[in-house]
Amino acid sequence: MTKLSSTLELAIDLLSKPSVTPEDAGCQQLMASRLEKLGFDIESLFYVDTLNMWARKGKQEPVFCFAGHTDVVPTGDVSKWTYPPFEPTIVDGMLYARGAADMKGSLAAMVVATENFVTKHPDHKGSIAFLITSDEEGPFINGTMKVIDTLEKRNEKITWCLVGEPSSTNYCGDIVKNGRRGSLTGDLKVNGVQGHVAYPHLADNPVHNVAHALFELTEIKWDEGNDYFPPTSFQVSNINGGTGAGNVIPGELDIMFNFRYSTEVTAAQLVETVETLFNKHQLNYQLDWTYNGLPFLTDTGTFIDAVSSAIKDVTGKEPVLSTSGGTSDGRFIAPTGAQVIELGPCNATIHKINESVGVQELDDLTLMYEKILERTLL
Repeated sequence: MTKLSSTLELAIDLLSKPSVTPEDAGCQQLMASRLEKLGFDIESLFYVDTLNMWARKGKQEPVFCFAGHTDVVPTGDVSKWTYPPFEPTIVDGMLYARGAADMKGSLAAMVVATENFVTKHPDHKGSIAFLITSDEEGPFINGTMKVIDTLEKRNEKITWCLVGEPSSTNYCGDIVKNGRRGSLTGDLKVNGVQGHVAYPHLADNPVHNVAHALFELTEIKWDEGNDYFPPTSFQVSNINGGTGAGNVIPGELDIMFNFRYSTEVTAAQLVETVETLFNKHQLNYQLDWTYNGLPFLTDTGTFIDAVSSAIKDVTGKEPVLSTSGGTSDGRFIAPTGAQVIELGPCNATIHKINESVGVQELDDLTLMYEKILERTLL
């Protein structure tokens, strides 16, 4: 029987634990037991329903931090999986399990890369840290955001942060996320007066009232984007109104919309534009805003150079820098002044039935992480 690599063995151990968000199911303890042997101080931070871990080796700056999450999304109908989602299975060079790509494979690579680096370079400069949560796939209220609040209160800063989210598309390391767009959600309620469709003069239809304003919002060119970010996007995601009857004018209409915005515009500017437009149309409305995350960007420099050259050492190719995709916990870390990038395995199967990661990807990722540590802390 072929001996499994250290990364693959640890990944299998982590994937065997059913840590459906916000449960950690012992994953952090497993990681902590390995890190403690390297001289890490382990701090467990529990907020409401979420277990978090802050582990640090060293007291000096710069601080290199691995960030990630042990929670996974629900499996859905287990009978539709070819292999049980919490019984990791290797077939044809692929490791199948819930969380294989998102992101327990990355967690295993982080730990093993750190073990290899510290063993070879026990007197490295600066500090190495791990910020791990079990609330990334859930409401993200009691996870990384709370840990960062705790670190900020004691002025404990991160210099460079590598988030292990699955960033790659065709092969491990082809894409590095060096930023993310901001996300702003609006929950709009437009009030009207319910009535019979045959007597519209006795009613006030909120659907009709908001229609022109919504059309104007879809026509606005918010910005041009820039070298790193595409133009800001406005999208309506939900519209609900009416009683279900064909002869009743609705009395209210609920609309949810979202902006994914670049660094060329601020959330305050978006809010002002939307509310000014609704007021111009004299809508009777209530509007609640959710600030999901600010845009952030790690520009070229020491950290990007270290990441890019490490990837090229392993793959022979330069990675592409990208800010596409959704949000990640990097949005909570970047505002502290940390430089943040995301590097992980291919994301083709994340959140899907039969989620998987390539066995070779895990070993490649481990080597990339170790080389990045060498380039930043030696």
